[in-house]
Amino acid sequence: MQIPLIYRKTEQELICKADRLAFPIQDDIPVMLADEARKLTPEEIERLR
Repeated sequence: MQIPLIYRKTEQELICKADRLAFPIQDDIPVMLADEARKLTPEEIERLR
């Protein structure tokens, strides 16, 4: 099963709800490395529901 990513244009991030990570977009290229992603806060996770 694939879970779609959520694009946050103003933050320049792709959000993965399943992994609770926000992947940065640099120079119009998504950086899809877990080491480069930031963990979502509990508040952000709640807003995504």
